[in-house]
Amino acid sequence: MNRSEGLVQRRNVIRDSGGAKDFHNVEDKSSDRDEENDDGDSKETRLTLMEEVLLLGLKDKEGYTSFWNDCISSGLRGCILIELGLRGRIELEKAGMKRKSLLNRKVIVKNDTPTGDVLLDEALKHMKETDPPENVQSWIEYLSGETWNPLKLRYQLKNVRERLAKNLVEKGVLTTEKQNFLLFDMTTHPLTDNLAKSRLVKKVQEAVLSKWVNDPQRMDKRLLSLLVLAHASDVLENAFAPLNDDDYELAMKRIRELVDMDLEAESGRGTSTEVYWAVFASFTK
Repeated sequence: MNRSEGLVQRRNVIRDSGGAKDFHNVEDKSSDRDEENDDGDSKETRLTLMEEVLLLGLKDKEGYTSFWNDCISSGLRGCILIELGLRGRIELEKAGMKRKSLLNRKVIVKNDTPTGDVLLDEALKHMKETDPPENVQSWIEYLSGETWNPLKLRYQLKNVRERLAKNLVEKGVLTTEKQNFLLFDMTTHPLTDNLAKSRLVKKVQEAVLSKWVNDPQRMDKRLLSLLVLAHASDVLENAFAPLNDDDYELAMKRIRELVDMDLEAESGRGTSTEVYWAVFASFTK
């Protein structure tokens, strides 16, 4: 997959070494022990994993993602599965005595309580009604509409990018405009809240530079998921583009370490949910 197309041009700049405010990641409250604690910062716009990945991919002034990016569609579906896992709605079936691989284990609905997010609840409803259950990779394909099985086409989540963009408009991060492209008009969503975008970019940069934790088990699971899924969606380099050459190379080196980690081994460590490890595996296989 060529990850050099459709990305912003990187600039050589000196990274600010001054003190930086620590913007903590906000988790949704859930009974699942894998959820991170809510830091209670009401001043920071709370975004879902899907919204963060889309925001990284959107061109600030133009208000749309690169026409060359054919990865973000499946990447956003992966975000949906991870979000459901982090909120304690789904889990993987047990590995069993034969230790089934992550990609062979089925997704089980363990809590069908609505999340309040339309996209998440739509995906959760499909999973609840499916018998026998399907694995993570199949669900990413079904939710993306990338399946040859006509019976599974009804699972496709349509207009995901547009629906996420409208969520960001409601949260005051984006606005809505109409642009003419010669043969057709297109609805676009330019950035209006520069602080929200810069906060997100800063969080991503710091995660692999000043706050790097050289152990995925010790990383915040939502932040780890953001890094891996933004990479899978071909939007992560947009956050790294402003870095100077040395920091850029270091950031990319650490992302490669995450992408190349032994996911089967990592999923067996600790007691955390394994859904996100399976999602990672579906993009790094």
